[in-house]
Amino acid sequence: MRETDEIDRRTFLKGAGGMLMASSMDARSYVRILGANDRIRLAQLGCGDRSEGHVHMAHLASKQMPVETVAVCDLWSLARDRRAAQVKKVFGTEPQQFKYSEEMLARKDIDGVMIATADFQHAKLCIDVVQAGKDCYVEKPFANVLVEAKQARDVVRASKQVVQMGTQHRSEPYPLAVRDIVRSGKIGKVVHIEQEWNVNEERWRFVGVDTGISPAMLQDANMEWKGWLYGRKSQLREEDTDWKRWLLGKPDRPFDPHVYLEFRLYKEFSSGIFDQWLSHGSDLVHLWMDEAYPASVVANGGIFIWNDGRENPDTCVTAVTYPKGFLYTYKTTFGNSYRSFSRLQGRDGTIENFGGEGASLFITSREGSRQEYDPVESGPVYTKVPLESPSRDGQVTVHVPGAAPPDSLGPGDDNVEHLMNWLRAMQARKEPNATVDHGFSHSVVCIMAAQSYLNGTRLYWDPKREEITNQPV
Repeated sequence: MRETDEIDRRTFLKGAGGMLMASSMDARSYVRILGANDRIRLAQLGCGDRSEGHVHMAHLASKQMPVETVAVCDLWSLARDRRAAQVKKVFGTEPQQFKYSEEMLARKDIDGVMIATADFQHAKLCIDVVQAGKDCYVEKPFANVLVEAKQARDVVRASKQVVQMGTQHRSEPYPLAVRDIVRSGKIGKVVHIEQEWNVNEERWRFVGVDTGISPAMLQDANMEWKGWLYGRKSQLREEDTDWKRWLLGKPDRPFDPHVYLEFRLYKEFSSGIFDQWLSHGSDLVHLWMDEAYPASVVANGGIFIWNDGRENPDTCVTAVTYPKGFLYTYKTTFGNSYRSFSRLQGRDGTIENFGGEGASLFITSREGSRQEYDPVESGPVYTKVPLESPSRDGQVTVHVPGAAPPDSLGPGDDNVEHLMNWLRAMQARKEPNATVDHGFSHSVVCIMAAQSYLNGTRLYWDPKREEITNQPV
C-alpha cells in the first residue's frame, strides 16, 4: 500500500501525489507505448481479499492476451506473502514484493497498477499511480471524501493515463441490455428505480480468514460480541506492518488490528454499505438512466442486529432524486436475506431483476403501466406464487445473444471482460467502460448518503459548484 504521513497530507491537498512527486516525473518518461503483441506488466497494490480476485482476473486475461503480474505491494508482510504465492502458482513466476508503493512505482517496466486497498485510500493511491505514469484499475468506491474525489478526478483528467473503475457491471451484457431497453422508450418515462440487496450475516467481520473461527460458531447475535471481538488474537501484528502509513493522513490512534482489517465497519475509514454496495447500485442507475449526479439524497437506518462494536449501519435505506425527474431507493439489511431484487418502473412498463448485486436475470412487461391505473380495478389478480405477469402484459425474459444464460447470481466480481476492456484500452490509449467520471459520480451519491445518515438531514448537490448543500439548488 502507499500511505502518506501528516506532512504529505498538505502536499496532497496542494495537488501533489504525496511522496511520489519527485520520483513520478522521472518514471513518467519511461512509459511504454503498448502494441497489440506487447506483454502488459501489472502490479497489485494492496494484497487483501479483493486482490486475490484481481490476480485471478489477470490470469484469466492471460489466456486471451499477453499479460502478467510482476509485482505485489502491501504494508503487511503476511498479505504480501499470500498474494505473491498466488501469483507464483497461477503465473509460474515469482513477483517482486514491495512494502511501500513509491518503491514499486519507481519500477520502470510496470504498465498498470490494480488498487485493492481500504476504501479511504483509493483516491490518493490512484493519484500516486497516475502521477508515476502508470495506468490504473481502482476498486470502488473511487473516493469517500469529496475533496479527494475532486482531486483524484482532476489529476486523472489532466493525465494521459487509462484509469478503469472497478464497477464491473458497465462491462456486462445484461446491464447494458437494460440500458438499451430504457433508451428505446419501451417502458416509457422511468419514475422509480428500486434496489434491495440483502444478506443475513455479520458482513465484513474477519472471522475465518484472520482467526480460524467458523461463522457457524457465531450464530447467536446475543452473545457478548465486544468481549469476543477484542479478546481474540489476530494474525496481524503491529511489527509486521506500518500502522501510521496505513492511516494515510487520518488522525493518529493506537494500533487496532480490527480497524485495520475490518475498516468497512468504522465510519472514519468507510461508510460500509454505502461505500461497498450503494456504489454499485447508483452506478447501475447512472448507466441505465444516462445520469451523472443526484439532485438530493436522504438516508436512514441503524445497527439493529450485529451489536459487535461496528460504527456503520447493518440496515439502511437511501432515497435519491435525480434531475431527470425520478426517484431511486436503495435498501440493505444484514438480518434477513429474502429475495434481493432491482426494479425499474416506467409509465409504460416495468423491468425487474431477480437477485442481488450483479444478478443477470431481468424480465420486462407492461405490468404497472398506465392501462393498469389501479391494482384493484384494472391490475392483475394473483392467486399463487411465484408470480408471473398475465399474458396481456407480455412478460419477456431478457436474453443477450452470445452471453451466458441469465440467472439470479450473475457473473460474480471477477469479471475478466471488465479487466480485458481496461487492457485493450491501455493498448489503444482510449477511455475504458468505467471512467474516472463514472467513479466520481458514484462517489458523490455514496458520500451524500453517508453524511445524510450520520447527520440526519436531507442533502442536495450543486452541480455548478460541485458542493453538497443543505438547501435545494
